[in-house]
Amino acid sequence: MKRKSLFYVVMSLFTLLSFGLSACQQTPAPTEAPPVAQPEATSAPKAAFEPMSVAAPDCDYGGKIKEIAAVDELTVRFSLCKPDPAFTAKIAFIPFAIQPKEWIEQNGGAGALLEKPIGTGPYMLESWNRGDSLIFKAFDGYWGDKAKVETLVFRWATEGAARLLELQSGTVDYITNVSPDDYQKVEDDANLQLLAVPNPNILYLAMTNTFTPFDNVKVRQAIAMGIDRQRIVDNFYAEGSQVPTHFTPCSIPNGCAGDPWYDFDPVAAKALLAEAGYPDGFKTAIYYRDVFRVYLPEPALVAVEVQTQLKQNLGIEAEVVVMETGEFIDESTNGRLDGFYLLGWGADYPHPTNFLDFHFGKENPQFGDPHPAIYEALEKAAQIGIAADAEVLYTEANNAIRELVPMVPIAHGAAADAALASLDGAYAPPFGATLYANVGSEKDTIVRMQNAEPISLYCADETDGESLAPCWQVLEPLFRYKADSGDTEPALATSCAPNADLTEWVCKLRAGVKFHDGSDFDANDVIASWAAGIDASNPNHKGNTGAFEYYSYLWDGLMNAGE
Repeated sequence: MKRKSLFYVVMSLFTLLSFGLSACQQTPAPTEAPPVAQPEATSAPKAAFEPMSVAAPDCDYGGKIKEIAAVDELTVRFSLCKPDPAFTAKIAFIPFAIQPKEWIEQNGGAGALLEKPIGTGPYMLESWNRGDSLIFKAFDGYWGDKAKVETLVFRWATEGAARLLELQSGTVDYITNVSPDDYQKVEDDANLQLLAVPNPNILYLAMTNTFTPFDNVKVRQAIAMGIDRQRIVDNFYAEGSQVPTHFTPCSIPNGCAGDPWYDFDPVAAKALLAEAGYPDGFKTAIYYRDVFRVYLPEPALVAVEVQTQLKQNLGIEAEVVVMETGEFIDESTNGRLDGFYLLGWGADYPHPTNFLDFHFGKENPQFGDPHPAIYEALEKAAQIGIAADAEVLYTEANNAIRELVPMVPIAHGAAADAALASLDGAYAPPFGATLYANVGSEKDTIVRMQNAEPISLYCADETDGESLAPCWQVLEPLFRYKADSGDTEPALATSCAPNADLTEWVCKLRAGVKFHDGSDFDANDVIASWAAGIDASNPNHKGNTGAFEYYSYLWDGLMNAGE
């Protein structure tokens, strides 16, 4: 099949699935490291159960979660300050996975927790060989279907060509993010299979409005009109990629409500920049990390292309600066980069809150001072369960994003992974990561090669895809995403049932589940895992960066942050 037709078919199917998911969500249903040594403390029998809870004094802090309480050993109640129709879609995301209460406390929310996750998943971590690999072994005590292959290995290589060469030679079984120029090579090789990735995504050129001249909205609007986005997509992206009309992909319900983005108009852009006081442009920088992403398959080339266009179209001289990935994520997402930067996003769950609330919420410093015209509409929209009823608010928010230009949406990237043809059941999911426990092989080991080494494996405090993917193999949240559709289904919970106004969700937990250290899973493990992330006053609220971005942004802020 030709690349173009392959991606059009896949993305068309995904669009239909996404709208189906939206309909389902409108009425929520119950829904060298030496080998990793497991701590002796957590393998001992647990003490008599005493229900725990974590709570904010009241809802004045602005967040969604008022209290999370263990009702009994196998029941957890989430009390919300405002309705959240995307509740089960959010809790299915891997940062909200559960680890043993004792393991979290033993490490004080940091330390060994960053590199030795203890979960309930079908694989357990055996070793992290820094700079080389992660080794996982099948967990014999898994509560569900056991892993089909005994050993799973994660390796990494920055260059797409290097990953493909290893796949062709058979030294790895699965690679992520095939370079667009190599799609045909994979399709023409009978020993390989190309796996289209139906994950909605966005690349954007960001600016931080607390730095001059990006504090001037006319400068930002001029840049919005002065970038030929179609040229970037045509030259550096796979067929099937699109120039965005909105920040959120249109496959997400209400993603494209409101007016489309500015047309490319360098004459008008130059005039507006002059009106803003910069007739001859200005000097700045373009920051990026040299890591292949679905939304940015050619990081260095795209950075230079943007640099060239800024100079030619607007007279802006921008030095291209490549940064180490961990530093780049930390600096960019905390609004500390004085200049442009290239960053993007792949969907974690099928709801506009995942794209819009995360990036433009009032707690996010990424683009500088947040804009009330954007986040106030988003806060109202996030409480509405029926997509059609929320459309007017998403129209308002999207139009405010267009007017205020905190960033310029550059591309929705079409992408593909690849695997050996002999890898049975290989797939690339729309949300989450490939779960290799469900994949079969004639060998006793599956080797995945991704773009980069994880930053840490404490995924409650990570946003980087290379960190999240291994966590998916080891850890489990209360719900999880289905591999074929991205819809949610129970995992460590057997159900989560809401009250009538969606402000309380009672989750019944699965009985008989064991952690990898042999300890029993219960409601207090849920409370301890969530408290470490959502409660800024909790002694275990440390993590890797301490930002706990998904807890903050997806739940509208951390509780007890002022204490």
